[in-house]
Amino acid sequence: MSWNPEQYHKFKADRLAPFNDLFSLIKVREGLSVLDLGCGTGELAVVLSEKLPMSRVTGVDSSPQMLEKAMAHSSGRVEFKLGDVASLSGEWDLIFSHAVLHWIEDHPALIPCILEHVKPGGQLAVQVPSNHYHPSHTCIIAAASEEPFKAALGGWVRHSPVLEIDQYARILHGCGTTEFTVMEKVYPTYLPEAGAIAEWTKGTTLVPYFERLPLELHEQFVERYRELLREALPRGPILFTFRRILFAALKQAE
Repeated sequence: MSWNPEQYHKFKADRLAPFNDLFSLIKVREGLSVLDLGCGTGELAVVLSEKLPMSRVTGVDSSPQMLEKAMAHSSGRVEFKLGDVASLSGEWDLIFSHAVLHWIEDHPALIPCILEHVKPGGQLAVQVPSNHYHPSHTCIIAAASEEPFKAALGGWVRHSPVLEIDQYARILHGCGTTEFTVMEKVYPTYLPEAGAIAEWTKGTTLVPYFERLPLELHEQFVERYRELLREALPRGPILFTFRRILFAALKQAE
């Protein structure tokens, strides 16, 4: 997908809180080889290198637009490469993935695949949005199911592959991880009115819809989406309750 770094960073501070919570689940050690899977514009890869003493961080992302921004943060301890889950290679002391894996299907197969690239005794730490039952997401699907958008999209809509927290716990247990934590947390954001949610999702959830819709329908689609949000949520200032799943696991040492 084609990402717009500027649009994505409009809510940069709101996206930082779950990063900090995910980092708190990591067992910090010196000299780790770290893979930041889906590093985006690279700022958080730098934070990882600062918080993990004597460690080397490799940021990987499939978006050339994001990596172009990330390269400015390269250093002796941080490097960036174009790639994705399918191109993973080698083994790492820590694989850290912040708000990325919800774009990839089949999590029961995906999580074990990623764990194969964690060294024995190493760690996996993942955060994914789990807000797909909120109007911020359901109203996108509703708009896409109306004309003229339905015909332009060929009936396509995107349903989140994110699982429930107990399912992730069972997957991690089935992979033989010795210690794991799985949790879900609400991150509140205060917005002036329901339609403002569209500014948030324009940098994330709406991206694959924009890629499939002709340019002349983009603004019409967003406006219909805003209308549906205003119908589904209270008038005036709102509390945008954003749910996220965080999990971390320690791979069994040999």
